[in-house]
Amino acid sequence: MILLGILAAAGTGTGTVSVAGYAAGGLSGSEVATTDKFAFPSDSRSTLGTGLSGVRQEPAGMSNSGVAGYSAGGYSGGALTTVDKFAFPGDSRTTLGTGLSSARTAAAGMSNAGVAGYTAGGGSTVDKFAFPSDSRTSLGTGLSPSRVALAGLSNTGVAGYAAGGNTVSNVDKFAFPSDSRTALAVGLSSARYGSAGMSDSGVAGYVAGGYTGSYVSTVDKFAFPSDSRTTLGTGISSNRYYITGISDSGVAGYAAGGFTGSYVSTVDKFVYPSDSRSTLGTGLSTNRRAAAGFQNGL
Repeated sequence: MILLGILAAAGTGTGTVSVAGYAAGGLSGSEVATTDKFAFPSDSRSTLGTGLSGVRQEPAGMSNSGVAGYSAGGYSGGALTTVDKFAFPGDSRTTLGTGLSSARTAAAGMSNAGVAGYTAGGGSTVDKFAFPSDSRTSLGTGLSPSRVALAGLSNTGVAGYAAGGNTVSNVDKFAFPSDSRTALAVGLSSARYGSAGMSDSGVAGYVAGGYTGSYVSTVDKFAFPSDSRTTLGTGISSNRYYITGISDSGVAGYAAGGFTGSYVSTVDKFVYPSDSRSTLGTGLSTNRRAAAGFQNGL
């Protein structure tokens, strides 16, 4: 875990402060490189002068709190291996010399802050990028089953989760640091894909919205460490899929953008621990779906 040198007034009590969340790329009729930044706790939005290194939709987001955020893979005329890295706090962008082990899109990102980031799915492969070197390996055990458009959840220091995708309800759990995989006995409340993953490290992970044959607003909550599942009484504000998940651990989770017959810019905020929902007055800078979500925070 990376310490920023100041104590959080609220949150997990680890001494790490969450600074901002990011929504990078996406599809708005055509692919975009736009990267929006939401400052915590005000939720004020700005747009980075330097977006992704190319236009793309469906990248996966990974986070190394206090150090960098990553956008991995995606689609722009074909599946990509590209991994862009945004250094915190200046948000300067570089592109890793070693990208994903294979070109793929609609994968999920999982993060073990200070240790490694993972890009899971877009197939069955799980690639692991060790921090701070960003060297890449691929786990011997990938997903079960192979799938795309899944949600990634992170309980940093403990486990990462790959939830749903391809209209399945499966939730795979990868224990840190061994990366051993188990499947939760209780998966999502419905088989779906295109959901957002939000994480409150040490407390719970959330899977919001998606597509089951129709767009849904459902939000499932998995309590850590038991992984028991409940479904929130209040879902996202509209039925939609290909939503971006952003997390301010100990404070709130955000479900940003998506598609519900048309592209939307809506950003819903779920306040922890009550899980009460509000909608930000300022959404994404453009209506779009399938951006990568990452954060400078737990």
